[in-house]
Amino acid sequence: MEEKKFDPNSLIGFVLMGLVLMWMFYNQSKNAKIQQAQKETEQRIADSIQKAQAATKTIDSLPQKTLPNETEVVNATSKDSLALSSAQAKLGAFAYSSTLASASDQTTILENEVLKISVANKGGQIKELLLKKYKTYDMKPLYLVKDGNAQWQINFTTQDNRVLSTKDMFFEPTLTKNGNSTTLSMKLKVSADQFLEYVYTLKPNDYMLDYSIRSQGMKNHMDTSKPVEFTWDMKAFHTEKSVKYENQYTTVEYRTDGGEFGDITAMRKLAEEDLTSVDWLAFRQQFFTSILNAENPIEKVKVRLENLVNDEEKDTVYTKHFNAVIPLKAQGGEYNYNWNYYFGPSDYNILKTYEGRDLERSINMGWGIFRWINKFVIIPVFNALKSSIASYGLIIILMTIVIRLLMSPLVYKSYLSSAKMKVLRPEMEEINKKYPGKDNAMKR
Repeated sequence: MEEKKFDPNSLIGFVLMGLVLMWMFYNQSKNAKIQQAQKETEQRIADSIQKAQAATKTIDSLPQKTLPNETEVVNATSKDSLALSSAQAKLGAFAYSSTLASASDQTTILENEVLKISVANKGGQIKELLLKKYKTYDMKPLYLVKDGNAQWQINFTTQDNRVLSTKDMFFEPTLTKNGNSTTLSMKLKVSADQFLEYVYTLKPNDYMLDYSIRSQGMKNHMDTSKPVEFTWDMKAFHTEKSVKYENQYTTVEYRTDGGEFGDITAMRKLAEEDLTSVDWLAFRQQFFTSILNAENPIEKVKVRLENLVNDEEKDTVYTKHFNAVIPLKAQGGEYNYNWNYYFGPSDYNILKTYEGRDLERSINMGWGIFRWINKFVIIPVFNALKSSIASYGLIIILMTIVIRLLMSPLVYKSYLSSAKMKVLRPEMEEINKKYPGKDNAMKR
């Protein structure tokens, strides 16, 4: 029997095969760990995404403000800086007003039983004015001011030679209650304690609005050696059924310091007048009026009246365009004017209550003797009837009868002459037939 010998090559082969198998097992184990780690990482990422989405939904459902990111903050700051630089280039020191919280298109309301007035931050002026107890002919709310038909502004030159207008700048409002009156202060600020101010005060159940112009520290910013002018500009709305008659009675009335009254011809296409020493100035419509009344006489007023009705069928929004320019004078470099505005009906009894001003003269009551008849006969009789009769239609009928009776002595001779002519007319016609032509005039 042959003895088996040890084969080293076989041993080497087995060792190599073992090493190969061990390497394979090691790699498989390593790959499995890597795959497991990848799965765990992917799962963590998925879980994080789900949590983030859930958190986002929760945040979106809450009524909260989002904080701007860094880019948005930089952009907003840049825009604000550019806007401020632009405002300073245009307005100079008056750009300060555009940096305040009030630099927006907000309005403040002044209201009593008869008026509702909306005053805008921009320009510090009246934006809307409603007469609460009246309607237009087609039963719409009656506004004297609305949709930019009126403007109040001061035009001036700054110390650094900029020509500015208050209508383009923002005022800061402050509303206070003084007893039963409401006061609105509108300040165009150059700094915290330097400003140009409008002050509006409205009393209860009153058509009169107190209006003041004041300044503090303006001598350092406004060039008082150059014209500073207050402008009141207004287009009169068509509020009555007949454009023709409404336009006919829409005009400018005024009273001078000497007690003289005047008006500007209503039906001219364009009229301009320079008035001096004016106590009050009225932009009068057919049944309503706007009156600027001054505490001290206004030295000069340039008034312009333009007829806007060319075609009564088409031009039905406005009737007349009023414009008044009043130069303002500084005292010690500052301004202080106390005026008031009447916005309301052309009612003789209401206007008469403002004693010492003769505002009722802004009502057209006829010429010469007819004014005296209207003042001392028609109005007292009408007031007497109105106190006991609610129907205006019945009052008009009774007024017609009363006027006929009062006028009968004056027209008696006219009636008598007319009656005689009726009696003689048939005989005169017979004579004319018998002697026709120019040659028979003496025979007739």
